[in-house]
Amino acid sequence: MPRKRLMAIVVAIGVTMAAAVAALVPITASEAATACAAAYNNSSVYTGGAVVSYNGHNWTAKWWTQFEAPSTGGSGVWSDGGACGSSTGGGGGTGSCNYPDWAAGQNYATGAIVRYPNNGQYYQATHDNPGYDPTISTWFWSPFSCTGGGGGTTTPPPSGGGFVVSEAQFNSMFPGRNSFYTYQGLVTAMSKYPAFATTGSDTVKRQEAAAFLANVGHETGGLVYIDEINTANYPHYCDTSQPYGCPAGVSAYHGRGPIQLSWNFNYYAAGNALGVDLLNNPNLVSTNAAISWETGLWYWMTGTGNAGTTSHNAMVNGQGFGTTIRAINSIECNGGNTAEMQDRVNQYNRFVGILGVSAGGNLTC
Repeated sequence: MPRKRLMAIVVAIGVTMAAAVAALVPITASEAATACAAAYNNSSVYTGGAVVSYNGHNWTAKWWTQFEAPSTGGSGVWSDGGACGSSTGGGGGTGSCNYPDWAAGQNYATGAIVRYPNNGQYYQATHDNPGYDPTISTWFWSPFSCTGGGGGTTTPPPSGGGFVVSEAQFNSMFPGRNSFYTYQGLVTAMSKYPAFATTGSDTVKRQEAAAFLANVGHETGGLVYIDEINTANYPHYCDTSQPYGCPAGVSAYHGRGPIQLSWNFNYYAAGNALGVDLLNNPNLVSTNAAISWETGLWYWMTGTGNAGTTSHNAMVNGQGFGTTIRAINSIECNGGNTAEMQDRVNQYNRFVGILGVSAGGNLTC
């Protein structure tokens, strides 16, 4: 079982909810077809029912959101209310779409829609990017089509291939993260465990994603640390009673990755499950982002610790976030280390807020 090695860094939001909520211009449903609401502000907090304008359209927030530009993809928090304002949409698009022309070097947030002047086609940003050419950097852009009098319909793939956490939300959860812990690495790793954050209602899916990210955030100080900080512990994680021993060296099985995978028997078991020889190559957990995330999901989906159930099952079956703490590091439970346990809970509460769902019950252990 992975064990807690470090004190997580609590990231101060720095502004109160009341100060961050954008000033919205109330408009009626009939006015929404022509009048543009207040412009979207990426740092503002929007609650369910808030209306903003973005790229020539009015958008309505379905639940609490921040740091996620309006789009039909991402977490699905935004509902497209159709075109607003003039038919030219601010000087770019023409015809049935009214989005601005793409400009080289301009920063575009996830979900932004532009017209590419060179071919007259429209593209939607699938990742935040500094204005890369839509026809070259297909990693950042996907084709966008719309029909009708400026209304617009599209089926671009959601950011993250359907993950309930958008890349923008992930970045807001971990603003100081190590570049090693990539969003794409996590999304790639999820293919190994397709039931993760896809089981149950939309609320349960988001709660599970928030619970996983809160725990790994705690383990790594906000996705900052890759290797266990206390090097003095390194020689302690070789269980010589195991028949396969410690072929990479007695000090090679210290905590690594988002779940801080530790001990030779965990590297052995995780490697067998993932089809990677981690027993002989434990450094893969600290050098390959996808494999590193896979080890975190492996424990989340299969490890029970002292909880008697996996963290995944705990969230899906309504046992609550507190049970995931017991499955990952039970020594924090029952008064063992209340401060550490509470830090996990605090992160979970912040993350479900970002994802716009309730925390549920049984948060502590």
